[in-house]
Amino acid sequence: MSMSDPIADLLTRIRNALNAGHEVVEIPTSRLKEQVCAVLKSEGYVRDCETIDAGGFPRLRVELKYLADSSPVIHGLRRISRPSLRVFVRYDQIHQVRSGVGISILTTSRGVMTGKQARAAKVGGEVLCEVW
Repeated sequence: MSMSDPIADLLTRIRNALNAGHEVVEIPTSRLKEQVCAVLKSEGYVRDCETIDAGGFPRLRVELKYLADSSPVIHGLRRISRPSLRVFVRYDQIHQVRSGVGISILTTSRGVMTGKQARAAKVGGEVLCEVW
């Protein structure tokens, strides 16, 4: 099955797994998805992410993170830039997500990073998604 927006598929699979209360979700892998999950891991939104070989096809295995009262750490995921409407920003146009509670994930000329890191490095790029 071909997919026109793999990042939206990644976010939807994570969102559905959180709503169902799953501990782990497996996603078809790509380099961009691995980098987005690495940012989520470094920011503390997921416990772990690794690439595994499942039946000859590489899969991205994401271990979701929950609080002590079994509520998910991730409260919301939103795709910003879509295939039909790309959203590019300069470093001084990157806004805070939920008054600084969440993060925006950008793909820049220096790789995939959070909005805060992009502002500090003074690089702009494409806003992939927001997580809070």
